[in-house]
Amino acid sequence: MSQEQIRVLVVDDHIIVREGITSLLEAFADLELVGEAENGRQAVNLCVELQPDVILMDLVMPEMSGIDAIRAIKQRYRHVQVLALTSYTNRELVKGALEAGAIGYLLKNVSAFELAQAIRNAHKAEPTLAPEATQSLLDVMARPAANYGLTEREKEVLQQVVRGKKNEQIAETLNISISTVKNHVSSILKKLDVTTRTAAASKAIKEKLADK
Repeated sequence: MSQEQIRVLVVDDHIIVREGITSLLEAFADLELVGEAENGRQAVNLCVELQPDVILMDLVMPEMSGIDAIRAIKQRYRHVQVLALTSYTNRELVKGALEAGAIGYLLKNVSAFELAQAIRNAHKAEPTLAPEATQSLLDVMARPAANYGLTEREKEVLQQVVRGKKNEQIAETLNISISTVKNHVSSILKKLDVTTRTAAASKAIKEKLADK
């Protein structure tokens, strides 16, 4: 039985970058490049025609920024996962991309293997954050905020989510069952009024919700 391919759309205003990513993706049998776009607006319009599973999205582009495109795509096509792929680690860009709905944030110096794995993770709705992006978020000096009704255990789980831990790793660290972790994560997302773990992590860091 042939392996199901993950449909990938590449969005960048520099053709040399798009060509480079295309070349990298060709090395992986489970990844299929279905199209390219040179700006955010074109990416939004191509979603219906190309039906990508994962979009690699540059953030600084003409006509429509990557962040605006991510927001528009997630509003219209919630099943499509978007990975920010950029050269910048500016904290506002990182925070903006994640809050718009990106499942991850990568830098363009990422290796071919790391990029391929991040695409696979995104297809499974699992986040991937470049270490530099995580540090940018941690550097944000956020104002104190409301507790959102989080329990102490939920704060502990949220701390692990901020660190990019998967449910299995959280369960092992906190010595609780995976099903309990899943319940806590669902409750956290609901209380924070977000839909993804990455958005929860961004909000937690911004508002110091996971501080001890």
